[in-house]
Amino acid sequence: MNKVCKFITYVVIILGCIITLLPFIWMISTSLKPLSEVFKMPPEFIPRTVQFSNYLDVATQIPIARYFFNSVIIAAIVTIGTLITTILAAFAFSKMNFWGRDLIFSILIGTMMVPGELTLIPNYITIAKLGWINTYAGLTVPWTISVFSIFLLRQFFLTIPSSLYHAAKLDGCSDFRFLWRIMVPVAKPALITIALLKIVNSWNEFLWPLIVTNLPNMRTLPVGIMNFTSEAGGNYNLLMAASTIVIIPILIIYFFLQKYIISGMTKSGIKG
Repeated sequence: MNKVCKFITYVVIILGCIITLLPFIWMISTSLKPLSEVFKMPPEFIPRTVQFSNYLDVATQIPIARYFFNSVIIAAIVTIGTLITTILAAFAFSKMNFWGRDLIFSILIGTMMVPGELTLIPNYITIAKLGWINTYAGLTVPWTISVFSIFLLRQFFLTIPSSLYHAAKLDGCSDFRFLWRIMVPVAKPALITIALLKIVNSWNEFLWPLIVTNLPNMRTLPVGIMNFTSEAGGNYNLLMAASTIVIIPILIIYFFLQKYIISGMTKSGIKG
């Protein structure tokens, strides 16, 4: 009976993986086909004629290198900024005692229930007043603080015994030194999880870059691909090539760091 249950479980998992991967396989396959094979019936997953020139055509029709550069810069700045603010805030909420700590943390958690769309207008007005439209500052600064990341890392920091912190304080260790020498190295899985989630969110962000940029050289990949969609029309092989360029870097990063995501998520929920 156990063998039958395991067999059924494996079959369900394999089918789920196939269903999940099917759109990605079709996207990559279509990106390598000539236009004449895209609408062929019955459809073929393996192109008869592999056409890598689709990617070159995309690069010549839109400044894909500039879009890629903008996305990399924005993802890097947002991720580094989020890690800095998250580490400092999580340490304060987990190990330091100050008046109103739990109340402030509860308010922060409450903000997670506010839809992000409600903050678009206030954020845009602030960015416009500061003169940050069409700048990297406007694209990154509002997103360098993440309440979810603070919550996740705080839960991880709570698993570190407070007695260790107090012992370090008695030995003359400063809060900053204890944080960077002991807590940050121990929290490596959680930090990598936070960084990867932030990279993915920043890389795929569409609405905010669309709002705060109107110059072609400041567009990110999602916004650039959206504009390319209207220009390419029915050239679905070119559209799939452009989409593949957007997705492949994230898949590579996730493939190499997936074990840290699982470790960070599981260990962060041990103590509440």
